[in-house]
Amino acid sequence: MTKALPASKHKIDPPPALPGFSHIHRYWDPQLECFAAKILPGQYYVTLHDEFVVTVLGSCVSACIRDRAFGIGGMNHFMLPNEGKISSAQDHGHMLDEAARYGVYAMELLINDILKNGGRRQNLEVKITGGGRMLAHLSDVGLNNITFVKKFLAMEGLAIAAEDVGDIYPRKVHYFPGTGKVKVKKLRSMHNDSIARREGAYLQDLQQQAPRGAVELF
Repeated sequence: MTKALPASKHKIDPPPALPGFSHIHRYWDPQLECFAAKILPGQYYVTLHDEFVVTVLGSCVSACIRDRAFGIGGMNHFMLPNEGKISSAQDHGHMLDEAARYGVYAMELLINDILKNGGRRQNLEVKITGGGRMLAHLSDVGLNNITFVKKFLAMEGLAIAAEDVGDIYPRKVHYFPGTGKVKVKKLRSMHNDSIARREGAYLQDLQQQAPRGAVELF
């Protein structure tokens, strides 16, 4: 007689990733009984399956965006390399300084992949989180990130349905695109130095890179 597999073995393989996302680490979360996609600074993930996206934010910001009607959505994790300012709502390509281009690129990649895979712009629901004051030796990078993402969304005519931003704590974020639910846990007792070091290294990498080309929104 064949023995039944333990409950933890019933879920072996995650659902197929959308094109371009096979590099994202995914795993089975036994507590939430759901597959999770873990994103790191500079990454994003979009899904139309019953899975969630998880990350840990310090000064970085995440936008959680989905199509309310079709359930496709995802989350990004990004930081500006310094104070990025949007000068005009008329022309993303010419009226942004180099720092803001990083944020625009991160936001447009996420939105474009949602639209390419069946989402509709008029159905988009947006929630934002992150932007803590973690890098004490610098200007308030977290506030700069928050200011940027709010200006970008306003320029694109996308309302913010909910937000949890600022403060001095890092956050662990779970986003469920199928339902739009965002679970945020402020990590008051975690070793914040490790998050600050990771984001400091990410920031240094950004400052050494040239901004990527523009991405056209559908």
